[in-house]
Amino acid sequence: MAHENAEALLVFCSFPERETAQTVADILVSEQLAACVQISAPMTSTYRWQGNICHDTEVAMQIKCQRNGYAELAQRIVALHPYDVPEILAVAVSDGLPAYLDWIKDNTK
Repeated sequence: MAHENAEALLVFCSFPERETAQTVADILVSEQLAACVQISAPMTSTYRWQGNICHDTEVAMQIKCQRNGYAELAQRIVALHPYDVPEILAVAVSDGLPAYLDWIKDNTK
């Protein structure tokens, strides 16, 4: 059964290196745009950019936030991100531990 306040989002974003990702994570949490940000180990991303196949090492972020704060979160990421077109993908959380979903709500504006 879905939590009655299941307005949480899981947002995915990648960064070229851990230091930039950590700086952005600290800003998002301190500004209460995100309740939690997890930064993964380095990974290899393969993608097409400006007609070329690229292979780059990146770190991935998983950001927990509220749907009503997503627009501000996305704008903040774009302003801080070094890429011209950063990966920002949001997935609605349909269910989860009610206490954790409440925690996300309590820790975001």
